[in-house]
Amino acid sequence: MTVLLLRLAGPMQAWGVKSRFTVRSTELEPSKSGIIGMLAAAVGRRRTDPIADLLSLRFGVRKDQPGRVIRDFHTARTLDGKDSMPLSDRYYLADAVFLAGIEGDRPLLEGIDEALHHPAFPLYLGRRSCPPTPPVSLGLREASLLDVLRTEPWLASPWFQKRHRSRVFDAELLIDQEAVPVGERGSARGSRDVPVSFDPRRRDYDFRQVERLIVQIGVPKADAHDPMLALEEANQCS
Repeated sequence: MTVLLLRLAGPMQAWGVKSRFTVRSTELEPSKSGIIGMLAAAVGRRRTDPIADLLSLRFGVRKDQPGRVIRDFHTARTLDGKDSMPLSDRYYLADAVFLAGIEGDRPLLEGIDEALHHPAFPLYLGRRSCPPTPPVSLGLREASLLDVLRTEPWLASPWFQKRHRSRVFDAELLIDQEAVPVGERGSARGSRDVPVSFDPRRRDYDFRQVERLIVQIGVPKADAHDPMLALEEANQCS
């Protein structure tokens, strides 16, 4: 089994699966439809092109740095300034870092890996206003999707890691149910984020079953003296 690892980090991300009209929400983790869309952009697929090969990939994501939800009260006008567009609330994840993995046939993943380094279309984290910080691709691994997401080093930012002085960090892992052995499955939940088609004329999504697990990641040993961390703790207490 081959897994392609993705580092999903940027100032803002937005992974909406239920956004309608004037409220543009975000999930707390990347959606499968958002990741499939990013991969399709990388390899040069247009919205009307078939994506059956990408839909065959198993998907999982680990929350290495959950981030926080922020709201943007959005206003807009037409170019001539005469008409106002509807007001909207747009929600984003700020300062989040995720480790995502896709599992499938090695030749397909090798092509996607190459495309992520030289994408045909711009990559973004859910919305066009949310570009990722490089690198996006962390390369291929020869193991199961679950094992890779359990064993990869922690990707959280240094400032976030310094706030966790315990030896392990409990990271939430959301993964396709079929990628988890039957004996390790719990109570899966349905998520309607499998894109049947990105074609604007018949865009539709299907359900998948998602398992939620907790993964303990080893925390790197911090420096003995960190004056900036001491200042942060003092500010929190004041």
